[in-house]
Amino acid sequence: MQAKTTTLVVMGVSGVGKSTVAGELVRRTGWTFAEGDDLHPEENRRKMAGGHPLTDEDRWPWLHRVAAWIGEQEAAGRNAVVTCSALRRTYRDVLADGHPSVRFVHLEASPDALSSRLAARRGHYMPASLLQSQLDTLEPLEPDEPGLAVSGEVDPGTAVDQVLTELAPAGGVA
Repeated sequence: MQAKTTTLVVMGVSGVGKSTVAGELVRRTGWTFAEGDDLHPEENRRKMAGGHPLTDEDRWPWLHRVAAWIGEQEAAGRNAVVTCSALRRTYRDVLADGHPSVRFVHLEASPDALSSRLAARRGHYMPASLLQSQLDTLEPLEPDEPGLAVSGEVDPGTAVDQVLTELAPAGGVA
């Protein structure tokens, strides 16, 4: 069944540029937006702020909140963009299950670039010390998953150009 709407899940590890690229996508498309971090239960934020990586048990409620938000946008007929680390295939399966609108935009960057960005970032509850745990957890998109990988080290506008160009022929982006 062809989706009537498109939901772009901008994914990747902390510091890769999810919020920046998502913001540019929203600016260009006018689509509805949610920052996935805002959907984390408060206990997850406290755990990460304390330097402790999340477990799968911590992540499931959050992933289900993100999936519910996606479902709300589909039901309302809205195209949408949401940020979500979506590090493992099983996490992405939760987001896509029953949601034909979902297309993943996997932002990738070198560990050095990520470390540098995280060291410079202020006011975020996710400490740089958790980067390695995210890199260890990350499972890149598989060929049968809807979406594409994009460099998070290029200018955000260039990344968005690639997303809009590559997903448009598949009917993914209007």
